[in-house]
Amino acid sequence: MTILIDNESTRNIRSPLDIEKFSQRFKTENGYFSFPDPNLETIDKNLYYLLRNSREIAFENKYKYKPDYLSYDEYGTTMLCKLLMYVNGIFSAEDFDLQTVIIPTIQSITYILRDSYPNVKPDDLQEISW
Repeated sequence: MTILIDNESTRNIRSPLDIEKFSQRFKTENGYFSFPDPNLETIDKNLYYLLRNSREIAFENKYKYKPDYLSYDEYGTTMLCKLLMYVNGIFSAEDFDLQTVIIPTIQSITYILRDSYPNVKPDDLQEISW
């Protein structure tokens, strides 16, 4: 089966693990575009919970600069690579070279998703003026 970018993006946007689901959404005044709040309040609010429900493992060199590979090997999806980077205090893939890495459990991730912002209909999103 050939994996096409449109199929993968459609599948990923429907996933509850999409990093954009961890934040509130806004829309432009004209209603053409919606976008996530860059502040990941849900993760910030639950960071210590994630850390408490994690395991720390030795960092393998095959994951150097490749948080998406680690995410795939640990969770079966690349969608949580940004979360892995965040809980490890890494903000760029070029810095993803550690001695040890913190891996939150999938149960703790799904638990904090309950605390995330509810899905809001596009018409009900708060408008932002440009």
